[in-house]
Order: sequence, then structure tokens, then C-alpha cells
Amino acid sequence: MTDLIQIDMADDIATLTFNRPDKRNAINDALIDALDAFFARPPDGVNAVILCGAGDHFCAGLDLAEHEHRDPIDGVHHSRNWHRVTELIEFGGLPVVSVLHGAVIGGGLEIATSTHVRIAEPSVRFQLPEGRRGIFVGGGATVRVGRILGPDRMREMMLTGRSYGADEGLALGLGHYSVGAGEGLALAQDIARKIADNAPFSNYLMINALPRVSDMSRGDGLFTESLAAAMSQTSDGAKEGMRAFLEKRAPKFR
Repeated sequence: MTDLIQIDMADDIATLTFNRPDKRNAINDALIDALDAFFARPPDGVNAVILCGAGDHFCAGLDLAEHEHRDPIDGVHHSRNWHRVTELIEFGGLPVVSVLHGAVIGGGLEIATSTHVRIAEPSVRFQLPEGRRGIFVGGGATVRVGRILGPDRMREMMLTGRSYGADEGLALGLGHYSVGAGEGLALAQDIARKIADNAPFSNYLMINALPRVSDMSRGDGLFTESLAAAMSQTSDGAKEGMRAFLEKRAPKFR
């Protein structure tokens, strides 16, 4: 795993770095397995994750040089495995901050949009070129990117191979922050620290409840919100938050 993804620990924050710079950090099955291994069983004590890429790129998508022909059913299983792993990233409960530079293309964009905070440096290029290569997205873009951009804009993006830079991506929602060259990791560390200091259960609810509520009807969403609110307000985190407020100090959730 360490050959494909470098893992560095600093207190309770893990930094995962795609480590295929000679391949623009393109994704093969082994890299997906490495992501699976980490997010399925994170090290004890990790409260936030930073995801970035070695070299000049975050991730250039599927490694077409290693792509193999698959029968339709095998292709479905392959796609569904990507879905399973990106669901682990998005809904596993660990907040993930991604630092995006260079290519954030195809599968790289699918992984990026499964993270919770996205920081874009000036070199970033968001692109879904599958339509120009005779294939279709298979790692979750129709759901994640489609919900950010809307189906009309995503369709145009795929039909034309159009790419967006950092500021355009920020305006569209593909990124949450636009920073200067080389400034992404420092901001990611600051943001990850802030998020890791939150109450664990409220982080879990924000990660898991908000996107699911958006799938629900108005009534179901409001009812689910009431359940999440009641559960959080009776948690140890809420009790500590209230004590800290009354005592005029910063809360200590862990």
C-alpha cells in the first residue's frame, strides 16, 4: 500500500498522498484497493484525513495503459467496486480534505467529489473526458459531479471534453477554496485541524445526514433532521459544548 499511497500521521490527522507521479497518479485497481484498505479500517485515533497527490497532479483518472477488456458483467462489478470505495470515503465518518492541483480528471474528479472539503491550486484542471474517449463515467460522477453541476452542464462537459480551472471550479462548486500555488496543503492542515477538533458525533451526522436528506422528500428530510438534532443534543459532545460555552472556554471534545 505504501508504494501507491504514502500515509503520514501528525497527531490525529492522516495525510494520504497518491504516489504514482510518473503516471500523473492515474488510478489502477491496486490504488483503489489501497484506498479501500485505509478507509475500511482507518488507524485508531484518526479524526480527519487530507488527500493529495505527489508531483504535478492530483489524479489523472483511470490508468488507460493498464485498462483491460472486460465483459459487461465484469465491467459492472468493476464500476460497483469503485462506488463502494468512494462511498467509504464520503460516508465512512472521517472528514476528508482534498488538495487539488494539476489534473483532476475523470476518476480523479470522482474521488475528489467524494471528499468533504476541496482546495484548488491555480494549476488545477477539472475535466471529464470520457465522452471523447468512447467510454462513460463509472466511478460515481453521474451522482456526485452531476449534483454539483447539474445534468445539463455535466452533459456539455462530457460531450465537449471541456475543462475548468480553479476559479471556474470554485464558482461551480467543484472546489470550495481557491488558493495560490503551493498553498493548498497548509490550508488543508488548518482546516483538518479545525474539523478534527469538532465533536465526533456531530461530524458524523454532518457527513452522513446532509447528503441523504437532499435525496428525501421535504417531509422525510425535516423528520430526519429532527432525529439528528435530538441525537446530537443529548450526546456527550453537546454536553461538553454547553459546559464550555457557560465556562467561556474552548470545548474539548476528546
